[in-house]
Amino acid sequence: MKLKLEKIKKGSPIILNNKTLLEQFQLFCEKNNPKDMETALNYFAVFGGLDIKIDMTKPLRTLIIRHILNEYYEIQEYIGKLTKNSAPFHKVLTGIALGDRRTNSAFKRADIDYDEGIEAVYDLEELEVITRETSLDFLTNNFEENDVADKLLFTTPFLRFWFAFVSPLYRGIKRNEYNECFERFNNYQAEFMALIFEQLSHEFIKISFKDDEIEEIGRYWDDNKEENRNEIEILAQTVSGKIIIGSCKYTNSKMKKNELSRLKELCDKLEIVPDYVTLFSKKGFTNELKSEKGESLKLYTVKSLKSLIL
Repeated sequence: MKLKLEKIKKGSPIILNNKTLLEQFQLFCEKNNPKDMETALNYFAVFGGLDIKIDMTKPLRTLIIRHILNEYYEIQEYIGKLTKNSAPFHKVLTGIALGDRRTNSAFKRADIDYDEGIEAVYDLEELEVITRETSLDFLTNNFEENDVADKLLFTTPFLRFWFAFVSPLYRGIKRNEYNECFERFNNYQAEFMALIFEQLSHEFIKISFKDDEIEEIGRYWDDNKEENRNEIEILAQTVSGKIIIGSCKYTNSKMKKNELSRLKELCDKLEIVPDYVTLFSKKGFTNELKSEKGESLKLYTVKSLKSLIL
């Protein structure tokens, strides 16, 4: 059952948590006309799913102050209704927002036990605030039992921003003291944007395989958290059974060939035989990696995401 929300007052923003991420991105770009895809992604990571028009010629900090921090009380009342003003809900959401998204990590950050945490997750799913994601180990040939924790995703980028940088720091924000908010945002900004790039890359994959549609897409991870070595950021299967794997890097350096080598080593370990490898990089690729490009290796940058809004 979808939660129907009303504006709390004329002019207050609506959170579009009943729309898909792709729909939110398309609406955001249609309404705000970003000058390029990198700008679109960076601003969408903060305002995505918030139904407002912003001036994208202004710095992100200026817009965060104008549309979020200065509107704290109105937005807080709105989100309070959405989350039933539940303290356990807010703890879990804050735990998800800046962690590795695993349920057990979020509960540890929230300092609540597993039973209380998982009950909150089920309720928040019903309220369409978060969704649960399971490691796609069934697409691998690794038949060992996988009890790895699920991961959690916010239904809108804005809700993640709110519970990462606003809600936990409400005391200072109520006093119009915003430095702590921006210090935390600056510390986490790169990885914060990276998840949105990864999510939109999934949407790009979905629309790219039109002749052989994507049947299942997600990610693979296990319990080895060391440098995320055993994670695959894109793992998909088409209707005909083709396997697609991929990696997404939203950094200011070009992706190197060693990322392709890492993926191949992991595929060998998991007994995955990919038909296609898709690599997404914010700043492009080294010449060594570009020389590997071919029918089975596809290279994309943030500019490629423009096809999502055409």
